[in-house]
Amino acid sequence: MPIPQAGSAAPGFQLPDQNGNTVSLAQFAGKHVVLYFYPKDDTPGCTTEACDFRDESSALQKAGAVVLGVSPDSTARHQKFAAKFNLPFALLADTEHTASETYGVWGEKTNYGRTYMGITRTTFLIDPRGQVKHVWPKVKVAGHVQEVLALLRGEAPAGAKKAAAKKAPAPRR
Repeated sequence: MPIPQAGSAAPGFQLPDQNGNTVSLAQFAGKHVVLYFYPKDDTPGCTTEACDFRDESSALQKAGAVVLGVSPDSTARHQKFAAKFNLPFALLADTEHTASETYGVWGEKTNYGRTYMGITRTTFLIDPRGQVKHVWPKVKVAGHVQEVLALLRGEAPAGAKKAAAKKAPAPRR
């Protein structure tokens, strides 16, 4: 499926978290949801991303957002990962790839010449009405959480600032 775009309704889901509790998008109506898809627990990039969200969890909460991480790992693996890094948010087990496919982030990947199926690191910011507010496809981990926070605070994302700066005409002298 294609990736939902800004302005479209966020697809609903029901997935177990690291404690086995069922989590659905509907239960967060009225709040911003930072829904981030990542490939695998306890790998370098995924650990950095999760710890960045952990380190900014109070700022994200203050901005009215709930963070949900999604990967194809099992609830048991999520539980170990969350405990090891003291993650204060739900990690959802998408073992059947239903949410990943619905959000258009499950597909063919290539790494070191090997082709396989997996998640493309992607983050969705869902507004309190359940609409996709912003999509970060193919996330680069460094600075990503700051971009999410900037948008939640009403600031333009860093990429938009760079694009605007490039388009601005040079001042006349």
